[in-house]
Amino acid sequence: MAWPYFLDCARYFASEEDGCFDPLELLRGGLEPEEPPPPSGLPATFIRFAHHSYAQMGRVLKRTATRCPQVARTYSIGRSFEGRDLLAIEFSSRPGQHELLEPEVKLVGNIHGNEVAGRELLIYLAQYLCSEYLQGHARIQRLLNTTRIHLLPSMNPDGYEVAAAEGAGYNGWTSGRQNAQNLDLNRNFPDLTSEFYRLAAVRGARADHIPIPQDYWWGKVAPETKAIMKWMRTTPFVLSASLHGGDLVVSYPFDYSKNPLESKMFSPTPDEKMFKLLARAYADVHPMMMDRSENRCGGNFLKRGSIINGADWYSFTGGMSDFNYLHSNCFEITVELGCVKFPPEEALYGLWQHNKEPLLNFVEMVHRGIKGVVMDKFGKPVKNARVLVKGIRHDVTTAPDGDYWRLLPPGSYIVTAQAPGHSRVMKRVTIPLRMKRAGRVDFILQPLGPGPKKFLPAFRRTASPGAREVRLDRERDLQPDLEPDLEPAVRRLPSAGGSKPWWWSYFTSLGPHRPRWLLKY
Repeated sequence: MAWPYFLDCARYFASEEDGCFDPLELLRGGLEPEEPPPPSGLPATFIRFAHHSYAQMGRVLKRTATRCPQVARTYSIGRSFEGRDLLAIEFSSRPGQHELLEPEVKLVGNIHGNEVAGRELLIYLAQYLCSEYLQGHARIQRLLNTTRIHLLPSMNPDGYEVAAAEGAGYNGWTSGRQNAQNLDLNRNFPDLTSEFYRLAAVRGARADHIPIPQDYWWGKVAPETKAIMKWMRTTPFVLSASLHGGDLVVSYPFDYSKNPLESKMFSPTPDEKMFKLLARAYADVHPMMMDRSENRCGGNFLKRGSIINGADWYSFTGGMSDFNYLHSNCFEITVELGCVKFPPEEALYGLWQHNKEPLLNFVEMVHRGIKGVVMDKFGKPVKNARVLVKGIRHDVTTAPDGDYWRLLPPGSYIVTAQAPGHSRVMKRVTIPLRMKRAGRVDFILQPLGPGPKKFLPAFRRTASPGAREVRLDRERDLQPDLEPDLEPAVRRLPSAGGSKPWWWSYFTSLGPHRPRWLLKY
C-alpha cells in the first residue's frame, strides 16, 4: 500500500518495508551536497558571505543553534505551499520560553522570493550573534540576555527557488516574487486598515486589536500567511522588521491610504512619532541611506531622511506591517535594502557591512518606552488587561504572565491600566530624552465591588531609574478621562444638609496633604 503523500514518514514511524515514500525529501535538501567547510586556518566564527540554498540555509541555522545551545534554538513556524519548513532561529537567555518582562522581536526576510538580500542578512546575523556571544562581546551578551530575538530568513522559500533558478544578475523584476500559489504574500494579509479608518470616525470605538473579518477566509489565504498569523498569536511580539529589496528606504505604517482613491497620501498611525523614531533608528546609522548624493539608489528619499510613510510612497492593502500594528501589540517597519533584488555574491559582504549596525540598533529600540506587570491585589497576573496612553488611540494588552511593553518616544504621558471586573488605575509617566532602557511601571488593579463602580486609590510603586511615576489621585487630574459612572473614590457626597462645614475650604486647599478622613462626608 502506498504511503499517503501528505504524511511525514519520520513522524509516523513508518519503515522502508512499509513502502513509505516521502516526496518532500528532495525539497528539504536531503539530496543536496553539503555546504563546503570554511578554508583551513580560519576560526569557527568565520561567516561565508555567499548565497544559501534552502538546504544550506537549514544546515547553517541548525549548526549555529548547536554551537550556541545555551542561547539559540531552531524551530519551524509552519510550512510553505510546496511543503518547505519556514525555519526560524531564536536567540534568548532561555531559548524556547517567554521570560517575564523580556520583550520579543522578529525579523522577517524574503517575503518576496526574488528579494534575497534580507534572507542572506538574517543568516549572517544569526551566525554573528552566536559567535560574538561566545567571544564575550558585552553588547551582544547584554542584548541576548535581555531580549528574545526571532529570525525568519525566508518567509517565501518556494518563490526563492524560482528566483534562484535564474540566478543573481539574471533574475527578472518579478520572477519568484509570489509564492507557489502565485500570491503576493505582502498583499495577502487581512485588510484591517480600512476597518481602522471606519472605526476612527466613530467616537469611543476601539481601533486596535481589530479581529480578522470572517469573509477574509473565503478568499485564497497562503499557508505562509497563516503561519505568520499563528506565530503572532502565540508569541507576544513587540517589534518587527520586514526586509525587502528594490529601493533604499525605510517605510512605516500605514501602507494603505486613508482615501482609497489616492495612490499616494500621507496616512499616519496614532503612533506616528514612535514609528518615525523606529525608522530613523535604522536609517540614521546606515552609511548608504545617509549618503548625500541624490544620484545613488534611493536618492529620491534623501530629503526625507531615507524614511517615508508607506501610503505616502504608494498605497496598497493586505500588507504585513499594517496587520501587525492593527491586530496585535507589534510595531513593524519595512526596510528596502537596495535597488538590486538579487545581488551578486561579491556584493553580499558590503551589504552586510552596511546593515549590521542598523539591524542591531533597531533591535535595541525594543527597550524604549515603558514596561511592567499588571496584577490583581493578590499579586496574580491579569491577562489581556489593556494599557492605554492618553492622546494615543492605540492600546496594548498584557501577555499571559501579565507583562506588557509600550513603545513610546520621550515625553510625559498619562498611562492607564484596566481590565474587566477591576478598577481602572492611572499614572503619570515621564520618559527622559536620553533614556534608552524601558522604565518599569507596574499596576495593581483592585476588584470592583457589587455596588456602583468606583476608582480605588492606586497602589504606588517605584519606577525604574529614569522613569518618573506619579499617582494621579487629584480630582482635577482624573476628571477629563473619567466616564460618568467611574469616579475617583476621593469624591464623596456632601453632607445631608447640602452645605459644607466652615473648615472645608481650608483643608481642601492643602492638595495631596489634605486629611481625607475629615473630608469623607
